[in-house]
Amino acid sequence: MELNRRSVLAAIGAGTAAAALAGCGGGSTAADSADGPAEGEITLLTPIYEGANGKTLLEQEILGGFRKKYPDVKVNVDYTTYQLLNEKITTALAGGLLPDVLMMGVGWIPPFAAKKAIAELPESLATAHDYEKRVLEPSRYDGKLYALPVILDTRIVVYRKDHFAEAGIKKTPANWAELRAVAKQLTKDGRLGFDPFSIELRQCWETFLFANGGRLFSEDGKKVLFTEAGGVEALQFFKDLIKDGSVDYAKKTDPGAPSNVQTGKASMMMSTSALWVQAKEQNPELIEGDKLGAFVLANRRPAMLQGGTLVTQSARSKHPAAARALVEYLASPDSILGAAKQRGSVPGLRDLNESGYVKENQFVDLSLQNLEHAVSEGGTAAWMEIREKIKPTLEPAIVGGQSAKDAIAELGRLAEAAIGRM
Repeated sequence: MELNRRSVLAAIGAGTAAAALAGCGGGSTAADSADGPAEGEITLLTPIYEGANGKTLLEQEILGGFRKKYPDVKVNVDYTTYQLLNEKITTALAGGLLPDVLMMGVGWIPPFAAKKAIAELPESLATAHDYEKRVLEPSRYDGKLYALPVILDTRIVVYRKDHFAEAGIKKTPANWAELRAVAKQLTKDGRLGFDPFSIELRQCWETFLFANGGRLFSEDGKKVLFTEAGGVEALQFFKDLIKDGSVDYAKKTDPGAPSNVQTGKASMMMSTSALWVQAKEQNPELIEGDKLGAFVLANRRPAMLQGGTLVTQSARSKHPAAARALVEYLASPDSILGAAKQRGSVPGLRDLNESGYVKENQFVDLSLQNLEHAVSEGGTAAWMEIREKIKPTLEPAIVGGQSAKDAIAELGRLAEAAIGRM
């Protein structure tokens, strides 16, 4: 039978994945299943280490060190993108060919742990290095450890200090009312006051939801909470900004292209710490002239969305000891620092807080200083199905005439149905 994307996602998203998992052999996912020598040929699936520089970093530097430590392990690397990662994992899972070691996004662990696709890790790994406690939370499911953090990608507001100075604005906005007023003040001569939409709409809305005191789901992941006032108000705020003329959904910049803040087409924008590295390469005068600043979005509370990449192990690896060794190695300080530098991301290890990389990248430093305000997306075993529905469900309220209340209600119905199928 042909397995298309829709049928695979339905199997994984709902509670009917048993047939898909049967091809993986069944059995235990116990933390002690990796006893024995690290040897054999394994595969690593990764959405990071992009481009020629990333490939060199991974295959020569990181895996070069791994080979010295584990000479009897051969690692084959399968590169993909985050846009294709979910489909690639679910298709491999359905075919019984899941890679031995997988890199996944924040929020992805509960769905795949619930289906017993990934292996529980020994709790001792959580203290093998000085990981930030907040960073380890997305690595758990049902109180058990299933992954280790590699890099974080936080969502912050980046702004042009020179635009603020020209307008006589002395401080960054402390709440949405101030943000709206500042955005209106800075909008002029074709320049937007604020660009929230050059990051993914899903993560943009989530950041505003969290800053408004809202949550996506209950602690057990079985109840939808974003349909409460906090979620509706977050979406309505986007509509208000667009009505003001200080925000334009059509004027997003593509990943990797000079951003609206870099080009001066916007005075503020939602971004990640990676923008520091990008600006340093594309517009070094902005860094050298101290023209870029950043702050954490706040309304009822400060909130910084915490995304990132975690590393985990297939529950059905034929070489579990080798897979476990690679998981540990990729989440060690040297490997984490290399990956963070290459992407401009945030390392989740206290050991690296005083490194030259962290201190030089002001957006990374800001993120680490505000990890207490970090909130992760996900939180339910149905997340992989729900996450794909957020953008297409909320977008009509931004680009069309649908009300924020109706869009959030529709997303809530879709999320409840997905959770009900688990």
